[in-house]
Amino acid sequence: MSADLKSAEATEALAQEQGAETQRLVIATQWQLMWWKFRDHKMAYISLYVLAALYLTTLLCEFLSPHDPNQRSALYRHAPPQSIHMIHEGGLRLPFVYPMVRHVDPETRRVTYQDDLQRPLTLKLFARGDSYELWSLIPMTRHLIGIEAEEGERLVLFGADRLGRDLLSRILYGSRISLTIGLVGVSLSLVLGVIIGGVSGFYGGLIDSVVQRVIEILRSFPTLPLWLSISAAIPATWSNVTVYFAMTVILSLIGWTGLARVVRGKFLALREEDYVAAAKVAGVREFTIIMRHLVPGFLSHLIVSVTLAIPGMILAETSLSFLRLGLRPPSISWGVLLQDAQSLTALQLYPWLMIPALFVIVTVLAFNFIGDGLRDAADPYKI
Repeated sequence: MSADLKSAEATEALAQEQGAETQRLVIATQWQLMWWKFRDHKMAYISLYVLAALYLTTLLCEFLSPHDPNQRSALYRHAPPQSIHMIHEGGLRLPFVYPMVRHVDPETRRVTYQDDLQRPLTLKLFARGDSYELWSLIPMTRHLIGIEAEEGERLVLFGADRLGRDLLSRILYGSRISLTIGLVGVSLSLVLGVIIGGVSGFYGGLIDSVVQRVIEILRSFPTLPLWLSISAAIPATWSNVTVYFAMTVILSLIGWTGLARVVRGKFLALREEDYVAAAKVAGVREFTIIMRHLVPGFLSHLIVSVTLAIPGMILAETSLSFLRLGLRPPSISWGVLLQDAQSLTALQLYPWLMIPALFVIVTVLAFNFIGDGLRDAADPYKI
């Protein structure tokens, strides 16, 4: 009897738990269901925090960078990454690095770096360093991490480039362009894609035929020659900021075609619905029908498409800059930083120059995982 009683109690507790879960799902809103479904996608949920951390660096890159990204040092040309240690002469101590000493072989003229094991330099939080203006407003000299060293000694956790500039600082500053160009570019593409694709799908007929032929012409251009012509069309006298916005606009003008076709297909399916016919009979303006009745009908699908389009924009900027067709030095982006790793000799001797590519890979994968999670969350009732 005791075993039967325990079994009955367990069954009743399970039934109550399932009933509470069912009640929670019944009273939940659509957005709550989508968020719960998104959290079930572990990689997408983790990627959300990864992207949040990456975009936080764009806001605080001056504070997070150990040095001025443009400060050169002849003593640190192609210096390798420094290792962080916690044990010195058999004793445990706070995290530290060893200063690097530059040696030049008198016969081969090859430059090598060796750690000075006698002078450990303790890593300090909120250390004083190069002066900067946070958000171009607040003068500061404190950095998140740094060292108190002799004149000329530097902290190069990711190594240095051919001019002795700290690669970590340049990567953090480069994220500001490489990550924001995707958001700005996709925002412009979203506006163009929704409006042009919506008009094409809503009205149909001659307007639809003209829009589709224009899209086909734009999509038929070969990518590389198009990029070459774009690079040649940008005057060399333009400032870095102007070139950045020009690239953003150009990538947006090229990238809206795919989204426009997606929107057109959805509009063709939704424009015959009863609520659209009722809105027309009620005298609602056509633009209002498009923006307030049709677009919300596939908003979740639109969010997924935008999420998957952002890494395409990031890769386009990185590729253009890597091929020296986009941003040029002294602008700092991940594509510009990868220009130093174009030769096999550089990759063999200085492999740390490829570290910016890791940030590109992580960012693109994070966006793709989030896109997969949003695709599943767009239909929260699907098991």
